[in-house]
Amino acid sequence: MSCSTLAVQGTPIFQRNPKSKSNNSTYKREVKVISLLQKCKHISQIQSIHAKIIRNGQEQDPFLIFELLRLCSNLNSIDYANEIFQRVQTPNVYLYTALIDGLASAGSYFDGFRLYCRMVDHSIVPDNYAVTSVLKACGFQLALKPGREIHGQILKLGLCSNRSVKMKLIELYGKCGNFQDARRMFDEMPEHDVVASTVMISCYFGYRLVEEASSVFDQLRTKDTVCWTAMIDGLVKNGEMNWALEVFREMQTKRVKPNEATIVCVLSACSQLGALELGRWAHSYMDKYDFKLNHIVGGALINMYARCGDIDKAQTVFNEMKERDVSTYNSIITGLGMHGKSVEAIEMFHAMIKQGFRPNSITFVGVLNACSHRGLVELGFEIFHSMVRTYKIEPQVEHYGCMVDLLGRVGRLEEAHSFIQRMKTGPDHIMLGALLSACKTHGNLELGERVAKTLLDCGKADSGTYILLSNVYASSGRWNEAAKVRAEMKEGGIQKEPGCSLIEVNNEIHEFLLGDIRHPQKEEIYRKLEELEKKLRSIERYSPATEVALHDVEDQQKERALTIHSERLAICYGLISTRPNTTLRVVKNLRVCNDCHLMIKLITKISKRKIVVRDRNRFHHFENGVCSCGDYW
Repeated sequence: MSCSTLAVQGTPIFQRNPKSKSNNSTYKREVKVISLLQKCKHISQIQSIHAKIIRNGQEQDPFLIFELLRLCSNLNSIDYANEIFQRVQTPNVYLYTALIDGLASAGSYFDGFRLYCRMVDHSIVPDNYAVTSVLKACGFQLALKPGREIHGQILKLGLCSNRSVKMKLIELYGKCGNFQDARRMFDEMPEHDVVASTVMISCYFGYRLVEEASSVFDQLRTKDTVCWTAMIDGLVKNGEMNWALEVFREMQTKRVKPNEATIVCVLSACSQLGALELGRWAHSYMDKYDFKLNHIVGGALINMYARCGDIDKAQTVFNEMKERDVSTYNSIITGLGMHGKSVEAIEMFHAMIKQGFRPNSITFVGVLNACSHRGLVELGFEIFHSMVRTYKIEPQVEHYGCMVDLLGRVGRLEEAHSFIQRMKTGPDHIMLGALLSACKTHGNLELGERVAKTLLDCGKADSGTYILLSNVYASSGRWNEAAKVRAEMKEGGIQKEPGCSLIEVNNEIHEFLLGDIRHPQKEEIYRKLEELEKKLRSIERYSPATEVALHDVEDQQKERALTIHSERLAICYGLISTRPNTTLRVVKNLRVCNDCHLMIKLITKISKRKIVVRDRNRFHHFENGVCSCGDYW
């Protein structure tokens, strides 16, 4: 549908100033009805007042209809708003605009654009409110061509000088990735317009143009809270966690007060980095300035504490919350499961249902993961089947993956393989990788080769798949096959993801790679590593598990390859940089290898420290020579 032709003659019939009405009693009745409407909290209340409006013969009154449309939209009752609009005999530009804006806000973007075209076809001239509403709809739908048509109309109508219209045009072109036009409109704005700059920053981040967003941000002389938050949020969404926290610290030095959205962004960055101390500071800041512990902030806090290794504090936050929703329960269930507290996670799942909350797809991923970590096969399948039978939720690949992991964990490998073949959806590389890992753990090389072949043949293999298959061969001493897999990986141009570990010390995140020598205290770190190895060999009779080094080389070389793993370097830095008895918390991007797992257990035994490691799969709580995972991960 096109609305490119437009008669620019005509005058809107709706006058916004009710005092110009000649009938004063009519005006008073309108004010009374509008006052009643503005007190409505539910659509049923609006419906009863609407019925009264019809009985009083006021259903064509533009003032009352405008208020009805606006309130219906605010109460997410856009269908009822549409019914009201259809009964209006001669809707004016304001009534069209109210419904167009409501449709856009409700996600019915095409319907909003279509209604705008109908308005134009009826020779009703759009004003700046109408075009900003329809541009919003086009922006959400990434409808560049219709947006350009409306831009042409804006030029004909002489509305392009309006600031709100310009802002929406910048947003439209930016959201659609047309940065040439977005930048042209932006450059027409007054210099250092903070709102326009914030729009540009958000649009650049949407296309991962981090440097461009940063450039706009840096050119601003004065930045408000919304602008700072947009910058922090964009960096977090683009994986620039450390940079995001640096911006937040700069925001503090500029004495700009963060709002709820800022704190949620900061907590998200802390969650992914494992920056517990900074997360605790953000929590104390919330308490100091009386931030409401609603389901959004509370959920972010629970997620931060859980992902930073302090699940007890996450539970405390949950218990303190008076306002909870499904997402709140999802956060705590997922957190408990990640930390191996499977029983508590399952109990929370049942408590959630008892409280009248309906679990969603995310809930089931969390609780099924909890069953998997504990090896609760029967209960896991009972919950899995209840998804469809009780809650009418069709299982997705993530749910099937939990069940495959559960069966693999307890050694029921053929059953897991059959389960995959019976699935309604095809397996992804994560699910097949979990089964391949279980084959390695339980020594089923024959099935492992079949699973690996499936991964390689269907093009779903990533670097982790090749390395895992190489591990399967190497741990069985089949070095030729292991070398062949590595060669295929190299020929295919598949790069191994480098191991990286993070540790927070004195509110600062320190990053370590395999064999890292970048840290300013590298000599002390490697000295501590050597000291630990000597102690473990003499006191605990530790011997490196050289079979996991996966190279057909001498044992001495394998031992060297193992000793420089990133998590060991991070732990050694933590040991030399913190007071005795301080818990060390490390975040690793890959799975902890068998030898590092064994060594960390022994380190906790001789150092009397607790060490919490979050790897790609789960949390490991090491204490007194024991790990919470029960040596299966």
